[in-house]
Amino acid sequence: MITMRRQLLGLGFVAASSLLALHSAKAMSGPSGITIDGGPLGPLSLSGGFDGYGYVLSNTPNGVQDSGANIGSAMIELQKTTGQLQFTLEVGSSSYQTLGALSFDSRGKVSNTSTNTYITGPLYLGYATFAPKNMPFTISAGQLPSLEGYEAATDWSDPSQFTTAIFYVQNSNARGVMGTLTEGPVAATVEFGDGYDSGVWNYLQALVTYTINDNNVLNVYGGFHTGTTGPNSWAYGGTTTGLGNAYVNSNIIGAYYSYTMGNLNLVPEVQYQYAKEDAKVGIMGPANDLGAAVFADYTIPNSPYSIGGWVEYYTSHSSAAANYGFAFGPNAQAIGVAVSPTWQYKDLFARANLGYLYLLHNTDALGNKFGYGTSGTERGQFMGTLEAGVLF
Repeated sequence: MITMRRQLLGLGFVAASSLLALHSAKAMSGPSGITIDGGPLGPLSLSGGFDGYGYVLSNTPNGVQDSGANIGSAMIELQKTTGQLQFTLEVGSSSYQTLGALSFDSRGKVSNTSTNTYITGPLYLGYATFAPKNMPFTISAGQLPSLEGYEAATDWSDPSQFTTAIFYVQNSNARGVMGTLTEGPVAATVEFGDGYDSGVWNYLQALVTYTINDNNVLNVYGGFHTGTTGPNSWAYGGTTTGLGNAYVNSNIIGAYYSYTMGNLNLVPEVQYQYAKEDAKVGIMGPANDLGAAVFADYTIPNSPYSIGGWVEYYTSHSSAAANYGFAFGPNAQAIGVAVSPTWQYKDLFARANLGYLYLLHNTDALGNKFGYGTSGTERGQFMGTLEAGVLF
């Protein structure tokens, strides 16, 4: 199993300037924000949340610890969204649970929330935005949100607390510059900065959003390296890239389509990732993966209850020389499902999350098997959580 973690987007998936694509409908309503009089700065918005969860997990690495309790996320965000000069500041601690690609601490427990996700520590987002009056574009600079993919990192923004392999391999927040141009129903955003929190400015992201109508929105995104990130650079909180160098030199292209019908929201997504051979930086052969998922949110009318979830398919391929896989393992093939019934009353919520991932193929290019459990070859892993929190 690969230990390099796909890090978190945080609350800032929705930028202060509203440039990024939004979920058309959610089973759970996110933080609404508190309006603050900022004096000479104008009105400010303060929002955030806190949650925790208990979990049970099958086929753990040491076969001993299969239950526990963790803090999920604790985030606070301050935004100025009016005027020509705007800003977003977000600090806190967050965690994620990707089915089949969980990270564990030295005791064999699911890793807890951390303020060391990025080199910037608890600062998840910190950027300024210039929004010229009566102009169709904005420019932002600083610690920026990623443009890749449908899923956000704070669990209360997603259909389920569990995230997919598609989310796991994407680039996350990065230091850089970002510009957005909006013309009618089309918005195009381009971002350039350090991919995978590496400190090396060579990663270009793009997102094009076409709002067909209130119920249909198409998003196409991509992330591309304009140069090479060497094996002695850093990734996510100060960890050397090492054997994960193919990961931080990969390129991604994907798309997702949001369709809303009444209280139901469906979002299919597909994503392709690849890394070219580059022996000079330790990439001994090409590697690629393909992921597809369908997300669903349904709000039960006239009640505080809703249900979210998803199904996914993932496959990866690499040469025997590379023998590298981006998510579950080299030449892995997997299917997964997550179901999350939810209760929310104003700013309080509780959610049960049930998820199962099964490896259809678990043999690498050299004939070695991989997987779960004490043997490291079990094909399936189940996880269940009971999550509760408060949003503001």
